[in-house]
Parts: sequence; structure tokens; C-alpha cells
Amino acid sequence: MKTAPKFPPHPYTLRQLQYVVAVSQELSFRRAAEQCNVSQPSLSAQLAQLEDALGVRVFERSQKSVMLTAAGHEIVERAKRLLVEADDLLAAGRRFRDPLQGLVKIGVIPTISPYLLPSITPNLRATFPRLTLAWVEDKTDVLLSQLAEGSLDCALLALEADVGDVQCHVIAKDPFVLVTRREHALAKKATPATAADLRVDDMLLLDDGHCFRNQALEVCTNVRAHEGAFRATSLSTLVQMVAGGAGVTLLPELAVETETRRAKLHVRGIASPMASRTIALVWRKLTPWGPSLVKIAEAIAETYPQRSNKPSHDRQANGRGGRISSS
Repeated sequence: MKTAPKFPPHPYTLRQLQYVVAVSQELSFRRAAEQCNVSQPSLSAQLAQLEDALGVRVFERSQKSVMLTAAGHEIVERAKRLLVEADDLLAAGRRFRDPLQGLVKIGVIPTISPYLLPSITPNLRATFPRLTLAWVEDKTDVLLSQLAEGSLDCALLALEADVGDVQCHVIAKDPFVLVTRREHALAKKATPATAADLRVDDMLLLDDGHCFRNQALEVCTNVRAHEGAFRATSLSTLVQMVAGGAGVTLLPELAVETETRRAKLHVRGIASPMASRTIALVWRKLTPWGPSLVKIAEAIAETYPQRSNKPSHDRQANGRGGRISSS
């Protein structure tokens, strides 16, 4: 009597899973076929085979639209996870051959990238000459989504945001500072700003979607500061608005030297230890890149601007790019 095979063949292929994910993203069989470089009839036939194998409809089709069914939503999410695991399996083989060779796709948020990448890139290139680092700048939620989907290998983020269940390596603590015009009343003191100092009516913050906005807003809420009407899309815009007399703002200390280089502004440290963010490299827990990413994170930490690892005190930005004095 013949026994059933211990590992029976699966009734679907990884390619069929790629097709179902592509259609779920495009909501168009034509565009999904173009994305997958396959003819539309072939893609449709493969998806029909997949639906037959699963015993459920994944998509509702009409002449004008394509929609996911209730079952389709769960199947697509599971398909995405399987494809990420399949990619990680291939990556694991490459890592065993040479753990520090190949392409690494790293996400980075806009309130970190222009201030940190110029200082760390030369050391990363010298330390890992066989690695190609591809940087992708976007907001935290977008980067985390791309990380989960496998289109990114890791990301430089602030851990105060909701980063989910990831592995991380802390790079540095980045304290916040108060930035005002020299003529502002808050520029008269040389000591770190207290909660009473921060209780202002014209605090300028970033627009929604930036994790630094949420972190700064938490500081402002704790001290009962009031947000000004203007919201910026970048730290550079915030600083220019402060220079123009529109209000005051908080900056991560990492950005101070770059953003205040040309503006005559007053920069004060903040007394509260809660006014800071924790910069870290994060990655999926099961990625085969893990040991290599630890080495990359250590190299980033080695060349992180040292002034930003120490508590800051008062400083006037005089257009010469002077550093914050530290104790």
C-alpha cells in the first residue's frame, strides 16, 4: 500500500502569489500584467488556477473595476508574508557566501537624512567596500510598511514612533533644542529652557505625518505650549519662519548646525530629559541580514556627530556654523 508523500506539492506557485499581490495593489489586471511583465490572459489564467486551488474567490471582477473579496484581503496579506520569506531565503544564501556583499536598501526619515548621511556615508563606504547602500527617504509609516513588505532591508528611525515588532540597534540619543530669534524674550536666558519657558503661544511644528511633529507635540502638550497656525513640511521651513519672526520652534540637535548656519538665531537646550528622540536602525526580526545590519549600525554609531550625544546648552547661531557648547 502506497503511503502519502510526506511533503505533498503545493497547489500554487510563488509566481501566482506575486500576481495576486500585484493585482491587489493596482486593482487592474492590465496594469498588474504590465508590472509583472506577463500577458494579461496568462495572468488571469494563473489567478483562476490559484482561486481554484484555494477554493475561494480572491477578486470581484467587473468590466469597470476590480475589488478584493473579504477572503481576498487575508489571502493577499498572507501572500505578501510568504513572498517576503521567499526573498529572505534567497538573501540568506547570499549572506552565507559573503555576509557583507550586495545591495542593502535602507530607509531614513527626512528629519535625519540630510543631517546624518553626509557624515556617515564615507565611513560606511570605507568599512564595507563590497556593499552597495541604497537610501530611501520617506515618512516613518511609509518606511515601516516597505520594511514589512520586504522592499527595504532596514530603516533609520526614531524609536519614539510606533515602530512595531522589529529588531533594533540604538545609534544615539538626539535631544531637542529651542530655537528663537535673538530678539525674542526667550533668548535672554543662557540656561536650559524650563517648562515655564516653553509655555508659549507661537510654537511652530511640522505638518501631520512627520514623527518628529508627534514627538515635539508631546513636549509642547506636557508644558502647555500652544501651537502656532503655520505648519511646515520640513525643518528648513520651520527655521526660516522663525528667522522671519513667525514664532519659535523645537529642533532635534542633530539638525541645528545645518539649519542655523545662515540664520541669526538663538538656540537653547531644554531642561527636560524627555525632550529627545532615540535614533536607531531597525529591521525585520527574521531577516538574514541581521548580523550584517548590526555591523552597519555600529559603523553608523561610530561616526554619529559626537556633539549630539551630549547635553546641549545655550548657543547663538551666528552664520559661521559654530557648534553647541557642551559640558
